[in-house]
Amino acid sequence: MQPFLGQPVYPKQLPGKGNQDVREERRLVWRVLGRWKEVAGGKRFPSHEEIESWVRDEDGKNCLLIAVESPVELSHFVAVGVNLAVALCPNDTLAGVLLSKVPCIVSARRGLMIEGSAILRGTCILYRSLLLPLSDRGIVIDHIFGATNYRFVPAAEERPMRQGIFQTQWI
Repeated sequence: MQPFLGQPVYPKQLPGKGNQDVREERRLVWRVLGRWKEVAGGKRFPSHEEIESWVRDEDGKNCLLIAVESPVELSHFVAVGVNLAVALCPNDTLAGVLLSKVPCIVSARRGLMIEGSAILRGTCILYRSLLLPLSDRGIVIDHIFGATNYRFVPAAEERPMRQGIFQTQWI
């Protein structure tokens, strides 16, 4: 796996955010979603090549790319940003959560936002992930692009936390 590198290309505004510029949006998943929608133009799925140029900024450190295989259960990570490399180790549950959503995204042909908690190196984390379909031919989903951020839950708060997905939202 290799991290994304390079420079961003920003759309002028976020969808549904009035005059707010993408660079001003603080939440990673909303910035990435705004860029994806701009490239898609509401008509098709962006291609892997179209998204590659704008994930080369700081956001790319929290992005990932999943190759969709046939059967879909063989899908796997092909690129992971440097901030997520540790979070997506095989022993951590966040990787499993993200990969488990690939069949749903492919069959629904829609993006998905996920919020929940998982374990990372024995410590509870809270995360927000965005998984978006990509297609090099415009029809068949061949990759899933993701953006994920997380924070560690302080030990004092950890006990009442339950692991799992708290909320999902189709995009």
